Amino acid sequence: MATAEPHLRGAETICAFATIEILRPTGIRNEKLAELTHYSITEYRLPRTGEVVPLLQVAPSKTDSERLLLARPKLADILSAIMRRLRESSRAIPLVTSYDVHERIWNPPMPLLFQRDLGIEHRAFTRTALRKLLINTSATTGLTDADGEPLVFSPRDFHRIFVNEVIMNGLPPHIARVLCGHRSLDTTTGYKAIYPAETIEGSPRLLRPSQSCPAQRRYRTPTEEERDAFLAHFEKRMVSTGTCGRAFSSPCVHEHACVHYSLPRPDPALRGRSEEIRANLIVRISEAEREDWLREVEGLRVRPAGVEDKLALLDRRASAAQRSTVACRAGHQLDPSGRRGTASLRESHDDQQRDPVRLPAPG
Repeated sequence: MATAEPHLRGAETICAFATIEILRPTGIRNEKLAELTHYSITEYRLPRTGEVVPLLQVAPSKTDSERLLLARPKLADILSAIMRRLRESSRAIPLVTSYDVHERIWNPPMPLLFQRDLGIEHRAFTRTALRKLLINTSATTGLTDADGEPLVFSPRDFHRIFVNEVIMNGLPPHIARVLCGHRSLDTTTGYKAIYPAETIEGSPRLLRPSQSCPAQRRYRTPTEEERDAFLAHFEKRMVSTGTCGRAFSSPCVHEHACVHYSLPRPDPALRGRSEEIRANLIVRISEAEREDWLREVEGLRVRPAGVEDKLALLDRRASAAQRSTVACRAGHQLDPSGRRGTASLRESHDDQQRDPVRLPAPG
């Protein structure tokens, strides 16, 4: 760990202040902070109100996905102050090169926001330099923990502070996952600290809405619009191969991939569509193997097995329905005197005991 200097110079003080004010409301990583440029600041016009809001564009990182974060007024003011400082000597922000430690290459000159003057040239702040700024700032403030030990902050600490603040203020964890650029929700919840007070106060908070709402308001007759929306939902559940069992009022985002999902139920009337999908997949897999598209071959091989399962399910349901029809006809045969044949009923019962009929599942 680098040793903390007792004081910061003027330019380093401004950069240290900007580092803290950007890391806390965004939670971005240290390397993404060093890569922020003049082009990282963009704007977005809200479609409903027409209001223009500033956005901070974060370059792809470990998840290879680009992120857009809403810039709060204070964050937007900090970013504009950095650009004004860099434009003191000229109208344009100086272009500087930076070194990518992961790719081990020099990036092309860019208008980086975190740069400093070293003599007559401009140099970009490295990740180590930004981390050292935080260490020196912590030493300058004199903050200590409960044991009296000096507090030392790292960029990862601000990432954890950001996750705790947004979730504690009511933001759903799955939205916080997108803001943080995590692939898994478990990663996001791993940064969230559960305090004892949350455990004690959380349970009564869930009970208050149901206790404060009268019974006649909780169980009311639906309106005509709500009833029509509920009935229309079942029409939207129909896909090209059958019926999708997705949740109410949620669109189907994987209609053509439903063949390898267990939730959708195939329709016997749409069996031809399933056979058409199987034939198309076989042709695509042959083409991918011929062109040596290994990644596409790996992804396509999952779907034929799903199509075969759906077709086998249709065959089992048809066979079960046929056996049920035969058993019912045998049980209702009449003897010459006009009475129902007990021997036929007994034989039918014995057959069902040996080979019980499995009725098709609904839907």
